[in-house]
Amino acid sequence: MKPTLSLVMIVKNEEQDLAQCLDTVKDWVDEIIIVDSGSSDQTLEIAKKYQAKVYQHNDWQGFGKQRQTAQGYATSDYILWLDADERVSPELQQSIKQALLENKTNTLYQINRLSSFLGRKIYHSGWYPEYIVRLYPRQLAQYNDALVHEKVIYDPSLKVINLSGDLLHYPYKSLKHYLTKSASYAEAWAEQRIKQNKKTSVFQALSHAFSAFIKMYLFKKGFLDGKQGFLLAILSANSVFNKYATLWSKQVASQLGE
Repeated sequence: MKPTLSLVMIVKNEEQDLAQCLDTVKDWVDEIIIVDSGSSDQTLEIAKKYQAKVYQHNDWQGFGKQRQTAQGYATSDYILWLDADERVSPELQQSIKQALLENKTNTLYQINRLSSFLGRKIYHSGWYPEYIVRLYPRQLAQYNDALVHEKVIYDPSLKVINLSGDLLHYPYKSLKHYLTKSASYAEAWAEQRIKQNKKTSVFQALSHAFSAFIKMYLFKKGFLDGKQGFLLAILSANSVFNKYATLWSKQVASQLGE
């Protein structure tokens, strides 16, 4: 028998994207698991229209922990992870179906994500190719505990195969959305580093930011992505600076006993 497939998602206030995401998978997954962390818009109503099994966990402990919780509700043989701002392309859909038919033992699958920024698909800048493990047997892997930038963890002896076809990604609706999201990630990143007793300085914040721009725009050929590529390199440098500056500010506050 062909193995079953659970689509698993964690969401919050995704009414702009959720339906478009689910439209690309609704006809061929066996169940849809959605864990919400406190949406105040129409996210839950949209999810229920797609017969999703919806669970609410508002006690946010980070992306990794939330994904672990969500996977715990899945009952199928395989897990497919998507974010609301992602769409499964027709070619990728066929690759996933073929992987399920073959059902290879001790195997996980990487998906190549193609992101867009301000109306342009970004094929350079270090954004593409971007292979990420998103499809795997439920019993073989899960996410780590990271607050942000969480990753799938699995036994290194397992085989990882790249699927063909792109996962289309629309991470930012506007420049304001990018800056808001970046600030949120910077805060979570700094909190995580504080827990690890990591320290930094303003000089490190500046040097890491400068290196980020050079790496993205020159070494990773961001200049081939046009004006969007240049803007991305500037924004990336700013995001890196904000991460280290936030960490430094927390160090200072701790030293002052605030």
